[in-house]
Amino acid sequence: MFAGLPSLTHEQQQQAVERIHDLMSKGMSSGEAIATVAQELRENHTGERIVARFEDEDDE
Repeated sequence: MFAGLPSLTHEQQQQAVERIHDLMSKGMSSGEAIATVAQELRENHTGERIVARFEDEDDE
């Protein structure tokens, strides 16, 4: 799968981590907090994007 991911500066990454921690401190699960922040970044990011390829690994 290919995805256009926001290219974030170190400062933006730090802000995202702080936002995740804030949501978790208010009772949100870590997975839900990460998904929420990721969605916010996708909706609001206006900078560059990088292309990443994700592959599912088969456990055999």
